Amino acid sequence: MTIRNCSIPRCRRKGIDVSNTTAASWQSIEVAGKTCDVFEPARPGPYVVLHLNVVGMETLAGNAVWTQLLQDRGLRAICPHGRRSWWTNRVCAEFDATLTAERHLLDNVLPFIRERWGAEPPKIALTGISMGGQGALRFAMKYAAKFPVVAAISAAIDYQNLYDQGTTIDEMYPDKEAIRQDTVLLHVHPLNWPRNMLFVIDPADRMWLDGNQRLHEKLNALGIPHQYDFETSAGGHSWDYFNHMAPRVIDFVLKGLEAEGLRVGSV
Repeated sequence: MTIRNCSIPRCRRKGIDVSNTTAASWQSIEVAGKTCDVFEPARPGPYVVLHLNVVGMETLAGNAVWTQLLQDRGLRAICPHGRRSWWTNRVCAEFDATLTAERHLLDNVLPFIRERWGAEPPKIALTGISMGGQGALRFAMKYAAKFPVVAAISAAIDYQNLYDQGTTIDEMYPDKEAIRQDTVLLHVHPLNWPRNMLFVIDPADRMWLDGNQRLHEKLNALGIPHQYDFETSAGGHSWDYFNHMAPRVIDFVLKGLEAEGLRVGSV
């Protein structure tokens, strides 16, 4: 097993053997000067998965489990490299001196998807893991019309708990409370939310479990429909778990995209 740092706390990723054919399906490109990994299935459908990376900056590129699922479902995918920006609307010098990750996604990545594939909301599903998971949920809550389909694995919702530990978060926020006010829990609107929402986390993932449970409780209290899984255990905060939950996530987003397409009459 190959051990790599990809989140806080450390998450483990098995070395994955990817065939030449599968690897060739991924392409590294630049969008507005920022790197993105792009996947083209052999028989693409009308939908796109926009995936947000973990804090260790690993994307889905080269991951055989996720790649095979995207291939089988005919899903195009784009994975912008967000560095350790936590996908917020705050400047992270590591990502860019002036441009926030949020603005990059909205102003650059979405137009690229439209120009390259002719896909616009609601044909775009938002997914993410760990840092990217909380980012995906946060984006979907803030911009529900743009991201009506969202799925998050092991979302690091309570990232205020990492303040003053020497991460990029220290440069982005003045204090712990400012971070808490910017988390997904504070962006939930009782009348404006993504219609198709799934978040899952391994019950052994003690660092991030509480935040996911509180999000579920808040959504329940507001009557906001969502799906969740806090029972499946497959390795804690690790790629063993992330890959184990991949089929459920991909099937959920595809079903959500199809439902949105029928709702607006676009398919």
